[in-house]
Order: sequence, then structure tokens, then C-alpha cells
Amino acid sequence: MSMEFPDDLRYTRDHEWLRMEGNEGVVGITDFAQDALGDVVFVELPAVDATLAQGQVLGVVESNKTVSDLFAPVSGRVIAVNHVLRDGPEHVNTDPYGAGWMIRLRVVRPDEVDGLLDAAAYRAHIASELRK
Repeated sequence: MSMEFPDDLRYTRDHEWLRMEGNEGVVGITDFAQDALGDVVFVELPAVDATLAQGQVLGVVESNKTVSDLFAPVSGRVIAVNHVLRDGPEHVNTDPYGAGWMIRLRVVRPDEVDGLLDAAAYRAHIASELRK
């Protein structure tokens, strides 16, 4: 199995990714997370204008195997939600870094980005989890 972890993203230990675009961040779940979840059947996301603190639950992903909370990788205000996932949650499985994005945040604590894992550190984190 070959999983993709783009080098231009930052990652949480809870398997969310963050792509910074200026002072905005796009958030989704990683290829590892979607693979572990199995077929995603429902995604619950916050409302636009919701304010999130780093680590706060921002939503829920339900798959044919389990239900998992989603966590904010950094603090910010939600400025967009991927409504396409309402009718097409399978995009999380088929394109986790593209059409499967979940929310866009206006990041209020850019220093928190530096505390996230880079791709190499995330790959090491995954390898460690798989050895358990």
C-alpha cells in the first residue's frame, strides 16, 4: 500500500493536514486516516464563522467502520466549509488532499503552524503507530 503525504502540508498526530495559503489554512484528513477509516459515509463540519482553538473538535467523520472526531490543527475562524462533502463524502477517500478538503480557516495563531509535523516527521509518526 502506497500512501501519499505531500511535503507542502503540515500534519497533526491525530491525522489532520493543514495547507497554509497566506494567512488562511485548508484542513482535511490524511491519506492514512481515510484508509484506516474505510469508506466515509458522512462528514459533519462546523458552521462558517465558528471560532476554533487548536485541538478543539471541529467535526465528525463517520465511516462504515467507526465514527471519529476531527480536531482543529491550529486556532482560527472558519471562513469556508466544503459543502460538496454533504452529498459526496466519498471525496475524502478518493482525493483526501484535493476535493476531500473540509474547512478553510483564517489562522489567528500562525506560530501554532510551526508546532505541527512536517511530512517526514508525520511519516515517522505513522511508522511508529504501525509498529504498535
